[in-house]
Amino acid sequence: MITKRIIPCLDVGGNGRVVKGVNFTDLCDVASPVELAEKYGRDGADELVFYDITASAEGRALFTDILTETARRVFIPLTVGGGINTTDDFDRVLKCGADKVSVNSGAINDPSLISRAAKLYGSQCVVLSVDVKRVDGAFRVFAKGGREDTGMEAVEWIKRCVGSGAGEVVVNSMDTDGVRGGFDIPLLREVCRAVSVPVIASGGAGGTDDFIGLFRELPDIDAGLAASIFHFGHVGIRELKEKMMRAGIPARVTESE
Repeated sequence: MITKRIIPCLDVGGNGRVVKGVNFTDLCDVASPVELAEKYGRDGADELVFYDITASAEGRALFTDILTETARRVFIPLTVGGGINTTDDFDRVLKCGADKVSVNSGAINDPSLISRAAKLYGSQCVVLSVDVKRVDGAFRVFAKGGREDTGMEAVEWIKRCVGSGAGEVVVNSMDTDGVRGGFDIPLLREVCRAVSVPVIASGGAGGTDDFIGLFRELPDIDAGLAASIFHFGHVGIRELKEKMMRAGIPARVTESE
């Protein structure tokens, strides 16, 4: 089993602050994204994901000033998304210090964006983020920060995008988001069966046992992503990794943490 990554997620709202809600609604203020990112860097996070969650819905560009300052202070890989609609957006975000760019609504609006970005910057820089919710028993893709049902079947959409050049997939389960009842194993299992690129599980982590259960149940999952349990101190990253190691799940733990 390869080393499993633990990735905190910073959802940044229209006011430039980290926010968190339940099932993508009822957002509350948490902290400064720059300060929180620094903390997670010190705590031993393997990577950070930074989403400007209202950029697409509000039709504006991502907060490049906040991103630039975050990248200047944090020295672990940084994936950034929100309002990514063109290859120029990819270029701008990468020049601000991002290592990878996450695209969601932009790819839905223009599926050729993934292939064009992969050719320009390499598949390793292109991360497909998919917001998925069950509708009448089917996994459906949602756009604009989970506000709009596209009608597309999620697993087929993911397969299509990976075939076009997406090098990694973040699967955000809207059904489990913020509920802290565990990751969406059935959805994640279907995605892992469908693609061979790294898959990151997002939505539903409530404690260390949820991560351990995820990696045991789905050995092909590459990483677990969470927000509220880290933001509010329910789980410490170093504590989580130590418990993973004791459970026989490989994790990166360094003396500097």
